[in-house]
Amino acid sequence: MFSRIKEDIRCTFDRDPAARTTFEVITAYPGFHGVLFYRFAHRLWNIGLKWLARIVSNLARWFTGIEIHPGAHIGRRFFIDHGMGVVIGETAVIGDDCTLYHGVTLGGTSWNKGKRHPTLGNGVVVGAGAKVLGPILIGDDARIGSNAVVVKEVPAGATVVGVPGHIVQKKPKSTEETEQDRHRAKMASKLGFDSYGATRDAPDPVAQAINLMLDHIHIMDQRMQKMSSAMEAMGAEIDDPVMPEIEDCELDDDDQGDR
Repeated sequence: MFSRIKEDIRCTFDRDPAARTTFEVITAYPGFHGVLFYRFAHRLWNIGLKWLARIVSNLARWFTGIEIHPGAHIGRRFFIDHGMGVVIGETAVIGDDCTLYHGVTLGGTSWNKGKRHPTLGNGVVVGAGAKVLGPILIGDDARIGSNAVVVKEVPAGATVVGVPGHIVQKKPKSTEETEQDRHRAKMASKLGFDSYGATRDAPDPVAQAINLMLDHIHIMDQRMQKMSSAMEAMGAEIDDPVMPEIEDCELDDDDQGDR
């Protein structure tokens, strides 16, 4: 048990740059306190002292704001950052080297006996406020985004975001850059918004919407250019006004104040 406690202290330094000394971790880290209470309560639970184990768990909840059922199975080097509002159910299983942030719930979706809480593989990270519900498996090294609600199994190495949670696949890198990609990147840089980079590295519905708008504008520009060329070929005279550059546009004082 003491070797597990030492590992829990060491992993705090690996995952929290604010940790400075061992004494600070032992005395001022509620996440460590919650895990320490759990380790003790779990041993009581396993030897049949279930009521006493629940009392220890309840004391931990009172002191730390972290509620871990003593019947849960938690692996080595488990780290809870901040900790407030974390709830881990009775039949939850957590592998080694997992990290949970504040407000995380590993809960059940049924009142039936038996396995009703999630199983987390090794190296899983669950972001602040996320809810992982039901007897589902979260694969090794998976990432659950903040405030996501996950009710389906997640394969190893995947990232899940949103409500309900959906798997985010990173855009595969391509050796060839299309004209549309170059045009999108150029317009995005003028707008001061790296939408192309955002959707490649961390998909975002706002970035995706802006990308679609940029693509639409590009297609409309191409169509208008073709129409103008066809009309000029028929002898029509078309004015060619100078389009202002986006970077040259400046807000007036009133607009800057509103912004």
